[in-house]
Amino acid sequence: MAGKRALVYGTGVSGRSVARHLADDGVEVVLADDDTGEGPKQVAAELGVELVVAPGRSGLEALASRVDEVVVSPGVPAHHLVFDMAASVPVVGEVEIAWRRARVPIVAVTGTNGKTTVVTLVAEMLGAAGRRVLCAGNIGLPLLDAVDSDAELLVVEVSSFQLALTKTFRPAVGAWVNLAPDHLDWHPSFEHYRASKARLWANAGPGDVVVANAEDPMVMEESRAPARRGAEVVTFGLRTGDFTVRGDELVAPHGALCTVGELARPFPHEIADGLCAAAAAVSVGAELAACGCALRRFRGLPHRLELVGEANGVRFFDDSKATTPDAVLAALSGFDAAVLIAGGRNKGLDLSSLGQLAPRLSGVVAIGEAAAQVSAVFDGSVPVRSASSMDEAVRAACSLARPGDAVVLSPACTSFDWYGSYAERGEDFARAVRAVLGPGRRAP
Repeated sequence: MAGKRALVYGTGVSGRSVARHLADDGVEVVLADDDTGEGPKQVAAELGVELVVAPGRSGLEALASRVDEVVVSPGVPAHHLVFDMAASVPVVGEVEIAWRRARVPIVAVTGTNGKTTVVTLVAEMLGAAGRRVLCAGNIGLPLLDAVDSDAELLVVEVSSFQLALTKTFRPAVGAWVNLAPDHLDWHPSFEHYRASKARLWANAGPGDVVVANAEDPMVMEESRAPARRGAEVVTFGLRTGDFTVRGDELVAPHGALCTVGELARPFPHEIADGLCAAAAAVSVGAELAACGCALRRFRGLPHRLELVGEANGVRFFDDSKATTPDAVLAALSGFDAAVLIAGGRNKGLDLSSLGQLAPRLSGVVAIGEAAAQVSAVFDGSVPVRSASSMDEAVRAACSLARPGDAVVLSPACTSFDWYGSYAERGEDFARAVRAVLGPGRRAP
């Protein structure tokens, strides 16, 4: 690739990986970032490449005449001026660059909710089957770093941001967990978000497997095009699909995986995630026994309905990762009675669908920038309290909870008003719960 020139926009984890690999391949790299601080300068100095800070329209036009390709990091918003360069030079992302270098099959997973759980389960199923696998992508390790490993298979979480910047990406198995409005603070419309997700299957054809949620009409609609091109479509769902629940068993086309009673976390949405994972893992050779073993061993991931305390017949769950209304609806479907703590920084989403939870709620505690929006949803139907800190929110939830209730932090919003991440928010919730419950009255 010597003689090629590339502009890498964004100096985060993905951008640094791209710049390093391209430079190692002999590509002349120029870095650009809107951050005027020291971080991008340090990255450029470490890599020994040129840095352009906040180039603006005229600067980008000048850069377009100097480079053969632009690689944009997933955190750069869709309305950014850098995307205007696509009229004169190809604009792609890290996943596209990595795909060109990949030497082993890729199982790629996308969806509005449940991606990380599915990726984790697929990897555990394949590991139980004796395969040498590596997780990468939006789950942490950049795919571009993973493709240089000695893994037999790569299991990759791909976000809408990443998929939007692909052109030739073609995973051997593409699993689409579900679809609901999300990230409308990045995508200009829901249609743009949906089309970005659909890039998962844009190049699927003969020999490829499309794993689709049989109970999501939009996902099933998107599966028709790859099916027409010759891709195999495998479906999953709680009530219907090739991988489904029959009686008390999770079943596949050729046998049973395990029983619902054997699952450590039999929440409906996590059963669906498990079925999706099994469909993907079986598609690349995992035996049903290995899939069942992984399902029985799975104890969940942090900040996803994680039990953090219990006292006086009330259980406290950290579901801080639930940053969309659909994620909250899925989580609360597993409880007959609950107090919901919700709010934060809204991603441009309509929170009104949360209102359907009212019959199963003993109360709602509204927090963060979206507290007024959350309160408005439940006004007149459920007792609502507002809180200006997590400690206050937990105390308010305790005052509303009755024996047998679950207190669930499931915000439907991002954490970026009060916290730096959903993990930080969840950890602060767990701390506040421990402070209220006192010693000896917390989850193991």
